[in-house]
Amino acid sequence: MIIVKKSLRLASIPAAMLAFLLLFGGLASAHVTVKPSESAPEAWETYTMKVPNEKDIPTVKVTLKVPEQAELEQYQPVPGWTAATAKDDSGRIKTITWEAAAGGGIEAGQFQQFSFVAKNPSAEGELAWDAYQYYSDGTVVEWTGDEDAESPHSITTITSAPAGEAAGTAGTDSPASSSTDSGAAASDTAADDSGSSSSVLETLTLVISIISLLAALAALWLTIRSGRRKA
Repeated sequence: MIIVKKSLRLASIPAAMLAFLLLFGGLASAHVTVKPSESAPEAWETYTMKVPNEKDIPTVKVTLKVPEQAELEQYQPVPGWTAATAKDDSGRIKTITWEAAAGGGIEAGQFQQFSFVAKNPSAEGELAWDAYQYYSDGTVVEWTGDEDAESPHSITTITSAPAGEAAGTAGTDSPASSSTDSGAAASDTAADDSGSSSSVLETLTLVISIISLLAALAALWLTIRSGRRKA
């Protein structure tokens, strides 16, 4: 009995460590982010800001500061949210603010995405997306620090050789063509994911079939052996 209890305690240690890592790892990565993280110079890029809720009260407003090198052109309406922009003397959009309707917002354990189209600068470099997250109790989390800060801002690298998620929109000439390319890229990704899922399912089915066959053979062998003993 003592050995069994010790074994159970030892077995529970890895499980507890895993739960700890999953819990605090998830909290550490729950930042406001703007994707894609790479894009091409002068591209009309469709960006998406993801805002998770890290408290037990709703997020009711989010303000995004547009980097000086970029030009925000359009934004996508979000049901239950209003959007307002602030411009400088030249008419350039400096900030865009999404605010939830009364009684709404991003609840605990939820996130919301806000999409917009912006024109990238002609030169390579980085776009720093400063964001301000407002909670229903009046507190504000400023996502304006560097990557090592507690509340870092999101970064998009502008490069002539975009990779990964930015490849689908590089070299576009307008918001319309950007949306088309993004849709095509999303379709290709969905097809790849579907094929991958199908392959995994087939492999899993094959493994289960083999295990079932081995179990049946083992049962047959035991039955034959038991019959021989009785004889």
